[in-house]
Amino acid sequence: MQKLRYESPSIQKMNAGLMNKFGTRTEYEAVKQIDGVSVKSMIEKYGSPVFVISEKTIRRTYRNAVRAFTTRYPKVQFAWSYKTNYINAVCNIFHQEGSWGEVVSGFEYRKALGNGVPGDKIIFNGPEKTEAELILAINNDSLIHIDHFEELYQLIDLADTLNKKPRVAIRVNMDTGIYPMWDRFGFNYENGQAWQAMNKIVASGKLQLTGLHCHIGTFMLSTEAYAIAVRKLGDLAWNAKTQLNTLIKYLDMGGGLPSANNLRGAYMPAADMIPSIDEFAEAITGALLNIGFANSELPLLILESGRALIDDAGYLLGTVIANKRLSDGRKATIMDFGVNLLFTAFWYEHKMSPAQDFTHHTEDMVLYGPLCMNIDVVRSSINMPLLNRGDHVVVHKVGAYNMTQWMQFIQMRPNVVLIDEQGNTHLIREAETLEYIEQMEKMPAHLKTIEL
Repeated sequence: MQKLRYESPSIQKMNAGLMNKFGTRTEYEAVKQIDGVSVKSMIEKYGSPVFVISEKTIRRTYRNAVRAFTTRYPKVQFAWSYKTNYINAVCNIFHQEGSWGEVVSGFEYRKALGNGVPGDKIIFNGPEKTEAELILAINNDSLIHIDHFEELYQLIDLADTLNKKPRVAIRVNMDTGIYPMWDRFGFNYENGQAWQAMNKIVASGKLQLTGLHCHIGTFMLSTEAYAIAVRKLGDLAWNAKTQLNTLIKYLDMGGGLPSANNLRGAYMPAADMIPSIDEFAEAITGALLNIGFANSELPLLILESGRALIDDAGYLLGTVIANKRLSDGRKATIMDFGVNLLFTAFWYEHKMSPAQDFTHHTEDMVLYGPLCMNIDVVRSSINMPLLNRGDHVVVHKVGAYNMTQWMQFIQMRPNVVLIDEQGNTHLIREAETLEYIEQMEKMPAHLKTIEL
């Protein structure tokens, strides 16, 4: 009988909550300050609602992620995912920490250039890149990740026209055991399409096949899925070396790592479901080292994590507008922010804390936003201390996607404030005004006057 390989045990702390004689109970603590800055003072100075970003948390989270990977693998590079939060001050924190830029549109590409990111340290992803944007990326020696054959053929033509040899990679989609499979983007591994694309690139002689890229999903809870993805990209990279005489210089594992938010409908809290950054790093780097490349030929590992690096650093401060009773007797509390600002409320059950002292009484309630739309539900069911008109609330872990997917719908978008490492506050995006919103509108002459 073959002896099983020893695996060291791991102990994970469970977060069932505090207990009393009735079972688990909900405990709330007033959050009166963020990084030493008073919530009330920020609302008084910058208005309500207001987004707050903690620079200290961003840097701490980023450095922890870098440590997790660089202690396990010798060649690691992070690239900040602009679509996750492309406020320039936020991007430049990551760039100061050494992160490249990863963009998925010409708009984001130009933002990265404007932030001072060198062109050769910008990764250009996405299914739509105009000819002008491709020319800009080629002239800046950026890494262009090809999504489909039409783009591949277009790049070959542009290489001829510009007399340049662009650095390219292909995006690969694959079966990693996670369903539904993300096969909308890139070339499929299982049906041979990815290998066919690689052959076409090398055979053209016009492009440099520099890397391979995948992005297998979002808010991923399986470390093994990443190990599978590494092995499949590694197979392509090994075949490129042995059959195409082309050394793949980097493997880009994309993003998709989860934050500590609670998913809607999850049967366990996030702290008990989500693997640590070290567990993801162990799975990815372990599989990468086992591909078989010599140390001198090991590919650079690129990571495009966004959500896992910024979510914890974001807060939304808001104010209670009113309380009412619904027809079924449930309490409803109306806030001055809704899904127009907190888009992730559609799939997260965000932690919310009162920002002032409160009584020990709690009640199950619905939290609504101010929009005149029935879908404006911030939390469909939450047990909270009693909140009165004018009370303030802190919403936690909102740094990812809310400041890029927010909407100019019914309400205008608010101020965004950064708390630096010394506890100073900086306005990094001004609240919108009517003049700002209307500046792009044009009024035909015959509609300029009305009589009612």
